[in-house]
Amino acid sequence: MIDKIDAILVVDFGGQYCHLIARRIRELNVYSEIVPSNVTVREIQELNLNHNVKGLILSGGPYSVYERDSPKIAPQILSLGIPILGLCYGHQLIAYLLGGEVKRGAKQEYGVAYVTIDRPVGVLKGLSPTEKVWMSHGDTVQKVSEDFEVLAHTENCPVAAYRHREKPIYSLQWHPEVVHTEHGMEMLRNFVFDVCGCKANWRPSSLIEEKIKEIRKRVGGEKAIIALSEGIDSSTSAVVAAKALGKNLVAVFVDHGFMREREPEFVKETFEKLGVRVIVVNARERFFKKIKGIVDPEEKRRIIGREFIRVFEEVARQIGAEHLIQGTIYPDRIESGFRKHSDKIKSHHNVAGLPTKMEFKTIIEPLRDLYKDEVRKIAKTLGLPEVIVHR
Repeated sequence: MIDKIDAILVVDFGGQYCHLIARRIRELNVYSEIVPSNVTVREIQELNLNHNVKGLILSGGPYSVYERDSPKIAPQILSLGIPILGLCYGHQLIAYLLGGEVKRGAKQEYGVAYVTIDRPVGVLKGLSPTEKVWMSHGDTVQKVSEDFEVLAHTENCPVAAYRHREKPIYSLQWHPEVVHTEHGMEMLRNFVFDVCGCKANWRPSSLIEEKIKEIRKRVGGEKAIIALSEGIDSSTSAVVAAKALGKNLVAVFVDHGFMREREPEFVKETFEKLGVRVIVVNARERFFKKIKGIVDPEEKRRIIGREFIRVFEEVARQIGAEHLIQGTIYPDRIESGFRKHSDKIKSHHNVAGLPTKMEFKTIIEPLRDLYKDEVRKIAKTLGLPEVIVHR
């Protein structure tokens, strides 16, 4: 059994492609985790206690390196000796921090571009002399310091890719994580396996036992409830939690009235067959009343999130439960803009819609670091019905 798995950290600079980078790395069966732009050397070292942190990817973002409040990384991180790959804003930031020159481009590049590969080495190993890539930038690296060498250029971007002459630092102006970059996965594969030396030793299903132990440790001998909906995320969380807690877990299904016909009956029957005790709470009129006349989607999500918690608190008081388990997944947190520079797409009722004061000792989210397709793989491993797995 592998005690520590290899990992790539993706530094979040607020771009919506950040989670896509993390997804692409996981598709290579290497664990990835998104960290904030203000991550410290000490925090990276702490992450290394549980994982073999083999590389960092600095993501894109909507900023200019010259903006006063633009996110930066601690310069010491660039001296850790850990392989680093800069992408888009990350590409510009490395150059800016290490003596290069970044300027507003004479012509901004948005969309498909064709890049000339001057040196097909490292991240660019095995690529053709001309590659189709996806660009999205206004600023451009005009020059790098003598410590670096240029690896690629375009008509409008003289330094489209570069690498450090001695350290394992590579940088690309384009987005290899986007499907429009024709050989983007090859570029990421080169970085992950050749530059970082990672092993493909991570699978979503390998997390099941780890999550069971985590839930047992946090709940102890006390009781917990799980917020059960008809979706794949909470369904998978419910089965994992039931394996961890047995009779000390109660699944609470809130019938708020906005669901498929006979959904409450289906959920109760399905999960009781799987050995999960289910309580169905009829709260239709309560929810209808709360959102009557509300048209703003963000406000609706906040109201619904708050009302869910109040129902869960009421049930918890009745059965003596002190912990709440939720089916929150990675995109829920990312899209809700859970970090300072994260790009907020929409609030999720189980993240940004939660009230600030709650009666629970802890909120446990066993799937918080997983993406939807990874949750489906775990659900299949756990034996959930196909109708739920593919819902």
